[in-house]
Amino acid sequence: MEQTQYLILLLIALCSVSECVQRQYHFINELKTWTEAQRFCRENYTDLATVDDMNDMKELNKSVNDGGVQYIWIGLKRMNVDKWQWSSGEPALYLNWAIRQPDGKDECAVMRNGEWEDWSCSNSLTFICNSSNNMNTGLVFVNQMKNWRDAQSFCRQNHIDLVSVRNQNENQQVQNIIIDNHSSATNVWIGLFRVRDPWQWSDQSNSSFRYWASTEPNIIGKLKNCTGIRHNAQGQWYADSCNNQLPFVCHEDKLILITETLTWTEALRYCRQNYTDLVSVHSVQMQRRVMNVVKRASTEAVWLGLHNYCSMNMWLWLSGEIVCYQNWAPGNGTTPENCSLEKRKGAVQSGGDQRWISLPETRKLNFICSRY
Repeated sequence: MEQTQYLILLLIALCSVSECVQRQYHFINELKTWTEAQRFCRENYTDLATVDDMNDMKELNKSVNDGGVQYIWIGLKRMNVDKWQWSSGEPALYLNWAIRQPDGKDECAVMRNGEWEDWSCSNSLTFICNSSNNMNTGLVFVNQMKNWRDAQSFCRQNHIDLVSVRNQNENQQVQNIIIDNHSSATNVWIGLFRVRDPWQWSDQSNSSFRYWASTEPNIIGKLKNCTGIRHNAQGQWYADSCNNQLPFVCHEDKLILITETLTWTEALRYCRQNYTDLVSVHSVQMQRRVMNVVKRASTEAVWLGLHNYCSMNMWLWLSGEIVCYQNWAPGNGTTPENCSLEKRKGAVQSGGDQRWISLPETRKLNFICSRY
C-alpha cells in the first residue's frame, strides 16, 4: 500500500507544466498567389500556415531558410466572420440561444429563463462571476448593477472572470443561482460577447492569435484581404492583395484524425503501425489542437491515448504519464471505475464543449493518431 502511494506521489511530481506542441512548418520558395499557395499546401501538407502563439511564430520564422526573402504568405484571410466567445478567451462551442436569438443587433449576452439573448453592452444589470471562493459551484452572484464591461472588470479584479457556460450542466447551475437570488425571468449578464473579427485561418482553426504590425491591417478599400509576413527581425504581419505572388509557408499538423471506426485497442494498433501513437493531451494548447481536429469526426466521440489503470484507480496516458492537465466532462474521470465490468478508456467529445469522457474500450469510434 505504501509503495502504491509513493508511486502516485512520484507520478504527480513528474507532471509537466508545458509541452512542445508546435506544428511542423515547411517553407516553399516558389512564387504563388494566396489561393495557389493554399492549394499547394493542401495537396502536399495540411494547409497554409496557422499560427497559435509566439512559439509557433518563432518556429515558422526558423523554417524560412532563404535570407533574401522579404515577404511570405500565411493562412490568414479576410472573410468577415462574426463569432461569439467567452470573456475567458474560450470559444463558444455550446450555445443555448432563445428563439430568434441572437438577432444580430447587440454585442453582449444575458441569461433569462435559462436561455440566452443578445443585449446592448451598455445596459446595467446584475451578473455572475466564476470564482474560486465558492467550492460547490465556482459561481458568485453579484447584486450590483453594471454594464457588461464594468461587470467583466469587477469579476476579473475580485474573482476570476465573468461566468462561462460550456455545457447544459453549467447552464443549469447558472440558472439555479439566478433563481436563488432573483426570479428566473430577470436578465443577468454572462461572459459571452460577439467578436467581429473578419480574419479567418485557412484550416478553420479557432486560433485568435494576431501579430499585426502597428499600422495593420491596412485593407485600403477592402482590396487587401490576405496576410503576409515581413521576413525581418520582428516578422510582423501585414495585409496584402491575394493576387500578389509570394513564397509561402505550409504547416503539417502532427495530429491526424482517422475516420475509421475501431475499438480503443484496434485504434492503438493502427496508430502505432502507421504513425507514432494515439494522441496524448498534456496542456490546453494541445487540447485546442485536438478541438480543431475532432470537428471533422463522424462519431459522437473520438478515442484518445487515455486509459484507466485499475489497480491504482487512476488515469494515465499511454506514455505512462499521469493526467496533470484535465478536461473531463462532469461525472467523468473523477470517480472510481468499476473495472470488474469492463475496461474503460478516454475519448474526447466531437461536439458540444469537446470534453473528455470515459467509455468502454469496445466502443467503436474515430480516433486521433499523433506524429509526436
